Amino acid sequence: MNMTKRITAWLDAIPYSVIALFLRVVAAHPFFVSGQTKIEGPTIGREIFGLDLTMQLPTAIRSATFALFADEYKLPFLSPNVAAYVATAMEFMLPLLLMLGLLTRLSALGLLAMTMVIEIFVYPDAWWTAHAYWVALLIVLIARGPGAISLDRLIFGK
Repeated sequence: MNMTKRITAWLDAIPYSVIALFLRVVAAHPFFVSGQTKIEGPTIGREIFGLDLTMQLPTAIRSATFALFADEYKLPFLSPNVAAYVATAMEFMLPLLLMLGLLTRLSALGLLAMTMVIEIFVYPDAWWTAHAYWVALLIVLIARGPGAISLDRLIFGK
């Protein structure tokens, strides 16, 4: 067996569930981090092995968030206040659901829609710097699902 075939066989042996878990975490991360900047509330969690596993629990939306949507993130179909509430809620809930693998396809679809709104109305020059990559990850999760390491699999089965 030549080297190429051995490498291919090794890569083919990686379970999709491991790949999907990695894709879910990577796809969720930028949205969750962005959502954390928009809220106020108590912080839970701690740093483990140099990895920051803290998060804020939302009790309020920062006033700066409303200003951001009024001044910079102007959407033609929602008022700035409504857009701030909707985006903040989506950036908090959908990444958590995605990481847990709960309602994965629906969560990924919501983040895909959010990505397209950001691309079209907020940062139209960011396609090749971020948005194309987010879209690629989310499309795989929508098409192939969360994998076996997910609450979807545990609750709903195959």
